[in-house]
Amino acid sequence: MIENMELDWLNVGKIVNTHGVRGEVRVVSKTDFPEERYKKGSVLYIFKQGQTEPIKVTVASHRQHKQFDLLTFEEIGSLNEAEQLKESILKVEKEHLGTLDEGEFYFHQIIGCDVYDEHEMRIGQIKEILTPGANDVWVVERKGKKDALIPYIPSVVKMIDISSKTIRIELMEGLIDE
Repeated sequence: MIENMELDWLNVGKIVNTHGVRGEVRVVSKTDFPEERYKKGSVLYIFKQGQTEPIKVTVASHRQHKQFDLLTFEEIGSLNEAEQLKESILKVEKEHLGTLDEGEFYFHQIIGCDVYDEHEMRIGQIKEILTPGANDVWVVERKGKKDALIPYIPSVVKMIDISSKTIRIELMEGLIDE
């Protein structure tokens, strides 16, 4: 039996639609490593709204199409079966996280961290990570102000302390609108 405790699972994507007629699903990815997470043979769990037990599935194929990851599962063989999965969340057991090299972090470790500038002034808290291209962009929620977008590059991000959920950055001119 799978324990359905929130702390035991990490969200890796959301099934938003089907693609084609052979049971392929269109996924908006929320994972740090889609090529690893969605590789053939990977085990994922589908959490459907209104169901208490997740559905265990094995990735049969993965490809990218536009901004989506397209997946098929060994257990899902038809368009009708795939249709039933719309709006479901794909998760992985937390214990199946790989080990990272020094200086690498999972998204869930960064989200929720407090961000401070070089003068120890709190800027806000990271609420989301965008992956638009060459480097990630951290979305920092600020009290009473517009969200700040911080590029994850060495010239800006100076220190990350996961244990204290603290990040220090160097403010470049124009980086943060007041």
